Amino acid sequence: MSKHTEFLAGERPEDVLFFLHEDAVSNPGALADYADAVEDGHVLVLPGDDGRSAFQSATGIDPMALAREAMDTDGTVHDDLTGADCPVAEEEPEENHTTRFVFAFAEEQNEDVGGLYAEGDVIHAYAVCACGERYSDKWVAEQ
Repeated sequence: MSKHTEFLAGERPEDVLFFLHEDAVSNPGALADYADAVEDGHVLVLPGDDGRSAFQSATGIDPMALAREAMDTDGTVHDDLTGADCPVAEEEPEENHTTRFVFAFAEEQNEDVGGLYAEGDVIHAYAVCACGERYSDKWVAEQ
């Protein structure tokens, strides 16, 4: 089973995952040893601190700042974490709404918190669109 699949199942809560669209990567060959190639880019699953640092190095965006900015805008991140649907796309259909980056982490089930967290491990995902919009989504990981 790949790290990507394990992450989606909530089995890697100590790791982070990020997706980089092929247009957002200047040297995709440099990722070959670390990333899984997907249809429109690359997915990396790395240990927490290393992953956050790698995301920031690759994108120039602090992942925790991204999370703070994006959590106020609800959007739809694809359940495989390799793209998203920009929430302003319907308002600005002529704009380019390609997902440039997705950053995600899993939070282990916590019945004391309730809500989604009582149902299972929760995936938190933050997306950056080519139009500049930043938004978030979260859901219970598939078991």
